Amino acid sequence: FSLQVEEELQEQEFLDRCFQEMLEEEEQDWFIPARDLPQGMAQLQQQLHGLSVGDGHAAEDILSKSNLNPDAKEFIPGVKY
Repeated sequence: FSLQVEEELQEQEFLDRCFQEMLEEEEQDWFIPARDLPQGMAQLQQQLHGLSVGDGHAAEDILSKSNLNPDAKEFIPGVKY
C-alpha cells in the first residue's frame, strides 16, 4: 500500500515539475512590453495609454458641415457601379 502511495506522490511531483517547466517556456515566448521593448518604446506606450478619443462633439461638427450625399451607395473597393 505504501509503495502505491509513494508512486502516486512521485507521479504528482513529476507532473508538477513538467507543468512548471511548461509555464516557464511559455513565459519566455510571451511578449511583455515592459521587459521586451526598449525604454523609449515603453515611455511612448505609456503616452499612448494616456491619449483619449474626443468627447463626441467633434464628430457632430463634422457631420453638420459635411457635403456628402447621404443617399449615395455604399463604397465597396473593387466594385464598379
